[in-house]
Amino acid sequence: MPSIEDELTIGSIENHRSDREEGALVYPVYSRRSGGLSLGVNLFPDAKVCTFDCPYCEVFPFETDIRFSMDTAERALRSAIARARAQNIPVKDICFSGNGEPTVSPFFIEALNMASAVRDELVPESALIVITNGTGLLDDRTFAFLVRAAAGPTRLKVWLKLDAGTEEWYQAVDRSAVAYGGLIEKIESFVKQAPVVIQTMVCSVGGNPPSPEEAAAWERLVVRLARAAPDSAGGKAGIQNVQIYGKARPAPEDPLAAALPEQFLESRAASLRAALASAGFSGQAVPVEVFP
Repeated sequence: MPSIEDELTIGSIENHRSDREEGALVYPVYSRRSGGLSLGVNLFPDAKVCTFDCPYCEVFPFETDIRFSMDTAERALRSAIARARAQNIPVKDICFSGNGEPTVSPFFIEALNMASAVRDELVPESALIVITNGTGLLDDRTFAFLVRAAAGPTRLKVWLKLDAGTEEWYQAVDRSAVAYGGLIEKIESFVKQAPVVIQTMVCSVGGNPPSPEEAAAWERLVVRLARAAPDSAGGKAGIQNVQIYGKARPAPEDPLAAALPEQFLESRAASLRAALASAGFSGQAVPVEVFP
């Protein structure tokens, strides 16, 4: 049986960026946070579409004449699952991320329902994940859909970006025209109704790491969100865990954003664990993980 590492070379899973930017609707990748093979669903095969403009983003400028098609995406997903099963490689998850913010695609809801049905049929043990910056929550229909999908039988895992605790750092690390305050309010409302995984990129921007004041504000915000659904960790709502991750892939604006030492990320995690414990959350209730 080939290992995941072998398959990274044999199956070009490590080349998911080039595959994705060449218009692939489904692309295989070794995910450090999932710990194995993730099948990415790309709703933007023709060009990057995102409501954030993060300097650490790994999507390079590209343009194709390929358009998203539900039929093609389903065939590609079934084919990718069949190849993985033929090589005896477990599919850890089917993940919506791709070349932008998946929730703003007009195909998002239909495509996620399709992927859920294919998952249930072929790889029911696999997770279904959406990686989102949260701006889709500002749309009432998308908000309601994600609540149903995350809290109900679809078992959708919502990995929700929360890079900043202050407006200043938000503008530096996410560079979005979406108002920070309104976005945080929507995120808090969502956390009260559905389970979420908080994911935070910790890197330097312009040579400057997030300041101690920013780190403290982010920590207070995470604790506030955890308190929004205090009795629901592991249940139908609330923060399920926090992922602190570092910059590990090249970006078109390098070296504007740069990786920080693993010890920096670990110190942020240790401080958050202490803050959550002081607020009454055990490490089992809200685990904090680091992915350098």
